[in-house]
Amino acid sequence: MSVDHPMIVYVGHRLAGREAGYFGTTNSLEEWTIGGQTVPMSFWHRPLHAMTDAFTAAGFRLSVISERQPVPAARELFPEEFRSLSATPSFLFFVLEAG
Repeated sequence: MSVDHPMIVYVGHRLAGREAGYFGTTNSLEEWTIGGQTVPMSFWHRPLHAMTDAFTAAGFRLSVISERQPVPAARELFPEEFRSLSATPSFLFFVLEAG
């Protein structure tokens, strides 16, 4: 599974002028337009320890936590985002196994 990196969410909230605390759990709502239809999207932001604690409490074992950089082909597909995605942790990837 993958999630937004909690640090990038924290920094994004700070830069947007929102009161932000890394260790809190917050919910944000956005509207996305998909196929010409606007849909509400709900995002929950948690610190890393809250995510890993929830996984293990649910009986999963963490076998991998990874902060990946984009593949080189992404430079052509997303030229504007490629530089920042290559330099800043944007996503966390988890591999979970049933306990």
